[in-house]
Amino acid sequence: MTGDPTLSLSGERLAAVYRLACGPAEVGARARAICVEQTVEFPADLVDDPAIQAQIIGEVASIEPIAPGRFEVVIRYPVEAAGRELTQLVNLLFGNVSLQPGVRLQGFTLPGSLLRHYRGPRFGTPGLRDLVGVQDRPLLCTALKPMGRSPEQLAALAYRLALGGIDLIKDDHGLADQSFCPFAERVACCTEAVAQANRETGSRSLYLPNITAPTDEIAGRARRAKAAGAGGLLVCPGLIGFDGVRALADDEALALPILSHPAFQGGYCVNPDAGLGHGVLFGQLNRLTGADAAIFPHWGGRFAFTQAECRDLVAGATCSMGAIRPILPVPAGGLRLERVTELCDFYGRDCILLIGGDLHAQGADLVTTCRRFVTLAQANGAAG
Repeated sequence: MTGDPTLSLSGERLAAVYRLACGPAEVGARARAICVEQTVEFPADLVDDPAIQAQIIGEVASIEPIAPGRFEVVIRYPVEAAGRELTQLVNLLFGNVSLQPGVRLQGFTLPGSLLRHYRGPRFGTPGLRDLVGVQDRPLLCTALKPMGRSPEQLAALAYRLALGGIDLIKDDHGLADQSFCPFAERVACCTEAVAQANRETGSRSLYLPNITAPTDEIAGRARRAKAAGAGGLLVCPGLIGFDGVRALADDEALALPILSHPAFQGGYCVNPDAGLGHGVLFGQLNRLTGADAAIFPHWGGRFAFTQAECRDLVAGATCSMGAIRPILPVPAGGLRLERVTELCDFYGRDCILLIGGDLHAQGADLVTTCRRFVTLAQANGAAG
């Protein structure tokens, strides 16, 4: 290798927090190996340029034991290594080392020079509240189910849900462009149904169609949804990629709120000794992509998230990230009306409560059940 006398970086660095599962005798070497792997990916002793050694390779800032055989390691990388792209930032934070056992990205801190490359959520917590005109309680959400219903049947359901006061009425994430429920027809029918209910009640319920699709069709579906009058978009970042969501959020011709769905993301977070921390995956990364709210399974439902993981997620959704707005956590996953008090106690007012099947299990009068959901949220969220 030959020296490059022109390499002169700012010296400013971002910080990544990793949790390593290993013994105390090896943690130092593993941390140093991450510094190299995530930057030069080249034998460190063969890097004969002092400028690269000093300015490019990551540096270990701290190593702290957190449990037997578990360590928290902070590594600092030069901001220039992240470039200005979300794709490269994610690569720098957790690219190659995601393939190594016993490494978990638990958090990260970005300086303002990097954060300025990301507009973040267009609406976030305050903007979503303004859109639906609700300030004094958690927002309420449900999904159009089950798969197999026609566009007209789903529209009739959407009408009743909006009439009952549900703020966000989203497609089930399994609704795409199937023969039994074509995308364009479904969006047209459901948008008009929710608009009709809003005209009757004076409320501002939003319909959010699922635009998760093949890459070359995503933008077209988003534009069709906007043209039809949809109030927002449901997107699965695990299926279309983080930067696919960012492109939608940054599109001035769309300017719609985005609700992030966790489909296909479980493998990133369920192993406590690998993958991504819940606050990173569902909080910080969603905010960088521009999502305005993030759906996830609340503890005690039909999934295995814990209370601590849900708290970590909320921290990632709301922690300081410069001018990047906080987003609303959306606990879901088999929740029941009887848990509304518990949910409000746990998340406070700034959340979106997503209840699906249990609204239908309460009896035939869905509108009345939805209004009871609103009343419960109002009563329990007022002090949040």
